[in-house]
Amino acid sequence: MSHDHDDRPQLTAAQAAAVLNPPPGRNGGDLVVETLQGLGATTVFGLPGQHALGMFDALRRSSLRYVGLRVENNAGFAADAYGRITGEVAPLLLSTGPGALTSLAALQEAAAASAPVLAISSQIPTAGLGGGRHGYLHELRDQQASVRDIVKSVHTVRTASQIPSAVAAAWESALTAPHGPVWVEIPQDVLLAETTLPVVSAMDASPRELYPRPELTVAAAHLLSHAERPVIIAGGGVVRSDASGKLRALAEKIDAPVVTTFGGKGAFPWEHPLSLRSWLEDRHTTDFLEDADVLLVVGSGLGELSSNYHTFRPRGRVIQIEADAGKLESNHPALGIHSDAREALADLLEAVERREDPDAAERVRTVLEKVRVRIEAQDLTLEQQVLAAVREALPDAAPSFWDMTILAYWAWSAFDARRPNTMHSAQGAGGLGYGFPAAIGAAAADPTKPVLAVSGDGGAMYSIAELATARQYDLPLTWLIVDDGGYGILREYMTGAFGETTGTELARPDFVALAESFGVPAVRTGPESLAADLSKALAAPGPSVVVLPALLRMFEPTHL
Repeated sequence: MSHDHDDRPQLTAAQAAAVLNPPPGRNGGDLVVETLQGLGATTVFGLPGQHALGMFDALRRSSLRYVGLRVENNAGFAADAYGRITGEVAPLLLSTGPGALTSLAALQEAAAASAPVLAISSQIPTAGLGGGRHGYLHELRDQQASVRDIVKSVHTVRTASQIPSAVAAAWESALTAPHGPVWVEIPQDVLLAETTLPVVSAMDASPRELYPRPELTVAAAHLLSHAERPVIIAGGGVVRSDASGKLRALAEKIDAPVVTTFGGKGAFPWEHPLSLRSWLEDRHTTDFLEDADVLLVVGSGLGELSSNYHTFRPRGRVIQIEADAGKLESNHPALGIHSDAREALADLLEAVERREDPDAAERVRTVLEKVRVRIEAQDLTLEQQVLAAVREALPDAAPSFWDMTILAYWAWSAFDARRPNTMHSAQGAGGLGYGFPAAIGAAAADPTKPVLAVSGDGGAMYSIAELATARQYDLPLTWLIVDDGGYGILREYMTGAFGETTGTELARPDFVALAESFGVPAVRTGPESLAADLSKALAAPGPSVVVLPALLRMFEPTHL
């Protein structure tokens, strides 16, 4: 068998000379950061800890930019957002035991949202590995067991020479569709031991493309071309694969209405005549989707939130395009196409025949009018006013990050994201505390745009320490805290289910005074002044906080 060597990385003469005379004072940590640089990383997130100090010391000798947060979980949320915004791998440096474990909720969100986070954790010294109870600081019997159910892949290092290959393999795994978090473990002594290995040069960890099988494309194109009432559900996979242009072209070619999931916000133009927007928690939308004779689901597993809490029962044929093979037909029988959304939509766009439906736009208008009438009958003017003020203040290209709070639940259904990949929330795993640290990650990714974070007072307390991070790095982000004195959505759930609440009411600080104590300018606002105060904060350099005391309510659900 012959081998083509032309595409292998080649060293310059200077690099070749450096190989024979590596600089002194390097350790295993240097191999980590050199590998990350060779793979193309520019920014790393994390928090130092005793076993991980070899990696952090090596950052001094690298060109990598370090963004250090105050809590590992928040560092994970920041890395998640960096990965979502850039589509690139976001390295996350962690210490052993408590540091590693504290990151797990963030990694669960990254897994649910397919964010490419590369977590590199230290481990106890090599002599302690294997489950023996030696009493090392931070010792776990099996640290990997704590992460294995969350991440895509786990990569273990026991010698310095294994570091570049393990990090590169994890990098490739993180970027292979579907994107997701991965885990590398390196013992403390391996990170600290001096190495005479050559400096790591350029690494190749290009992910394998995930193309649709041609016979499935032909079958799907035939169903769509001859459908009477085709409808498209566009999920987060459309956003992640940068396929919104292909989606729009396909919808217009076959006159198919499009609804976007909460993870797919911005995948289709909100004001387009074929746009059903995102009213998935509405029976009128559910009925419309059930009436489709062919339903194309792209980049969604049709999970709980995307199926109106599993009340959705399609009556027509379902075509499902999904990069995660485990989600294919996991909720509904379908013509399952295992593929990256962009590749599958490109092939479908070529294969489908043009079909015209002069009534499609009118049927969309009818559904949206029914939704509007239903919401207007519930006396929710304040909620709509607040959401409209946020939309008015936020520049179209500015990304926003929403915590699990009532205003975010409204935004999932009713907020016009305007651009793909600009609206993100923690709706994948549903944990609290996502909004502000995620906004830090996005601001680190692109400091030329203002970034908005939206939290309730309960969720804000999860990440209040990161005001220090935002100030330290002078990041251009504004934090809107809607203060209703408790866990508002849980208050509603408990009141509805049990008639009274337990554990939902919260003492909280003066958020304006607290922000100012960090050196972050803050203002208390009201619904009428919110748009102006938010606009002013977003236009100002550096971090800022806007506090809105308001008791918001949810619209009535239709799935009960």
